[in-house]
Amino acid sequence: MVSTRHEIPRAPDKLSGAYRAVWRWHFYAGLIVLPFLMLMALTGGVYLFRAEIEDAMRRPMIEVAPQTSAASPDRWIASAAVAGGGAASTVRVSDRPDRAVAVTVTRPDQSRVLVFVDPHDAQVRGVVPAEGLTETISKLHSLALVGTWANIVVEIVAGWAMILVATGLYLWWPRRRQAGVVSIRAKSGRPFWRDLHAVAGLYAGGVIFFLALTGMPWSAVWGAKYHQLVSEHGLGRPPAPVAQSWEHAAHGQGPADAGWTMEDTVLPGASHPIAPSLERVLQTASTSGLARPWTISIPADHSLTWTVTRATGRVEDTRLVYVDAGSGVVKADVHYDQFGPGAKAFEWGVAVHQGTQYGWLNRYVMLGGCIAIWILAVSGLVMWWRRRPSRRLGAPVAPPGPRVRAAVLGIVLPFAVLFPLTGLSLIVAVVIDLAARRVAPLIFKPAA
Repeated sequence: MVSTRHEIPRAPDKLSGAYRAVWRWHFYAGLIVLPFLMLMALTGGVYLFRAEIEDAMRRPMIEVAPQTSAASPDRWIASAAVAGGGAASTVRVSDRPDRAVAVTVTRPDQSRVLVFVDPHDAQVRGVVPAEGLTETISKLHSLALVGTWANIVVEIVAGWAMILVATGLYLWWPRRRQAGVVSIRAKSGRPFWRDLHAVAGLYAGGVIFFLALTGMPWSAVWGAKYHQLVSEHGLGRPPAPVAQSWEHAAHGQGPADAGWTMEDTVLPGASHPIAPSLERVLQTASTSGLARPWTISIPADHSLTWTVTRATGRVEDTRLVYVDAGSGVVKADVHYDQFGPGAKAFEWGVAVHQGTQYGWLNRYVMLGGCIAIWILAVSGLVMWWRRRPSRRLGAPVAPPGPRVRAAVLGIVLPFAVLFPLTGLSLIVAVVIDLAARRVAPLIFKPAA
């Protein structure tokens, strides 16, 4: 947020220097991250409705006529393997009788397709690429389409987004007899855009901060350290069953729909001489009281157990059953209440971030945060364009002094310490700022 006043504060106010300094860093934070945040908000807002999008695009293949009879589950994967030209790796079973079974088939070249099979007669309904539109949107959201290094950019952007919210709150905070803006008072001109910017930031700032913070555990540096800390202190996944140990899955071989805590966790012990059977695994899941919908992960390594996951959006419903597909014996049964506090916190944050934890209200609150980012970006751009000097950047200038430094450091330094990549980017920004002010001071001439 930028200043919510109708006039730029002047020097007589003792806080004006600190105010301008914070405003300056708010300006630069927006300059750095808003293009990325706008992309993430757009893709994130669309991804909140991924289930509806996928259903709409694949409805002819997904919908089947409900019947009382059902084909053998082993026929499902046999039909899918033939149609997909590979081996079944995951099977998603709906909790509705009018929905097809979705089988992911991995081909010899490691490409994957999704095969829809009628569960009543094992007839193939359609074959599509496994990575559809919503998967592409997800990769755009995380910048994964650019490359793995882009994850570092996402971490820096998330840190600066939190700085943007914190500095915006400082700028909005009421001082003396002047109250902060809580409604749009002006009807046109620059005051309208300033009020719109302030009000959008006030009501959506907490959601934006939450989205940035809960995205951090996915990041390259901070996220990896968080995972390491949780694992080393027993705050994550539960202990393995007696006389066994968890193993880290090979790339792409972890249980599907298992959440962050168990996503790469597999269990050896499938040594029964009988051939593995999906039907036997599903019978075990049913007798274990695991409610549908299910996602069954079929490992390429036959020495590993199969995993049945309850595919649900609420973290409290998380459950994984590790089954010997030959004997049908349960090797491990993992519930959410067995997770450590670090894992529970992360899983809850992911579910709320993705809009699945608290139903439709959760989804629309997150959508509101995404829309607010665009409102803030557009209104900020309009205000800057209106106030900037001709052919100048028009960044706010703050006089030096201990009060100024204290105001800026008090807000920015905690984020720099907590999030190392944000701290490094802050140092780079300070160096560039100092160099630019020395070399080209006219660029930073304040607006009239």
